Amino acid sequence: MTKRSAWQALIALALFGLAGPAGAAEPLKIGLAVPLSGPDAGFGQGARLGAEQAVAEINRTGGVLGRRLLLVVQDDAADPKQAAASARRFAESGVRFVVGHLTSGATAAASPVYEEAGIVSLTPGATWAPLTRRGAGLLFRLSGSDAQQGALGGALLAERFAAKPTAIVHDKTSFGRALADEAARALRARGGQERLFEGVSRDDRETAALVSKLRALGIEAIYFGGLSAPAAGLIRAMREAGLTATVIGSDGLLDKDFAQVAGPGAEGTLMTLAPAPPRLPEPRGAAKAPRNPEAEMFAAGAYAAVEVIRRGIEGARSAEPARVAAFLHGGAPLRTVLGEIAFDARGDLTRPPFAVYAWRKLPDGHLDFAGNEISP
Repeated sequence: MTKRSAWQALIALALFGLAGPAGAAEPLKIGLAVPLSGPDAGFGQGARLGAEQAVAEINRTGGVLGRRLLLVVQDDAADPKQAAASARRFAESGVRFVVGHLTSGATAAASPVYEEAGIVSLTPGATWAPLTRRGAGLLFRLSGSDAQQGALGGALLAERFAAKPTAIVHDKTSFGRALADEAARALRARGGQERLFEGVSRDDRETAALVSKLRALGIEAIYFGGLSAPAAGLIRAMREAGLTATVIGSDGLLDKDFAQVAGPGAEGTLMTLAPAPPRLPEPRGAAKAPRNPEAEMFAAGAYAAVEVIRRGIEGARSAEPARVAAFLHGGAPLRTVLGEIAFDARGDLTRPPFAVYAWRKLPDGHLDFAGNEISP
């Protein structure tokens, strides 16, 4: 080789180095794991629409750090086994960021796989509190947790019913007990103390015995951790016994039959609830997809999750998941379609998105909470 050709070879190698390795120009794979089959498919389809729209809009503006995004989709059917299998497929295919899963069970099954593979995952809907308490440093939650919701209920007891006899009741489910435990913790942290902490099932004899205890203690406010049916049954039984105590519940009361089963005495019941998600604008240059309440439920959350990935990569100045996770854990405010959000050291939102609603009687006589938001 002549000196001239050697020099040309060196220049070529230098230029190749400046251009970066061949993989640097490849798209950055973003996984999406949601239920696209089964009873929760409507929610998953909405999440897919939101994620696809976010990816398309980011790519239209140049991508992230000069790399286009490529969405890789897996159907987890809201099933833990399928969720874990989806997570393994993502790991094998080089995905390093995942939007999903929507349910707590699927997220719990997939999260250990992501942690071992070094994949950052962002769930738009899983609320089970322990998910972010198990040392999962790469998991982030874009919804409020059950613990945060229960804590808000306990704060309401302490602030609105200070120095009055209160009780905390749960429906003996793991969901209800977790809410009740957090409500009790928040109440006691504010100097309060419930007179009664007890579980009750839908059994009429259990409900009657509990109502008798509540009357004997002169209870004026109750936090109920659990689902709609046992809460409604308890409220009806209390009103029939002449007990007017205010009931504070969670989004577990969201059931079309709640007001009918509880009866007129449900008026004044308070409920903590995440605000309705914003409606995404129609994507540019695409055929209009069908929009319905199910699809809208997680569309904005999935869109926001892709936004968080983008802003995390830009903030860390790296697409390395560990660096992105460290940046997100730092609590930097991030602008998203859901508004400005930030994560704490566990991966939970620093400001959980819950509001308080009151069930009120409308002019036509039926009870509803829509439009009855009150200050927490």
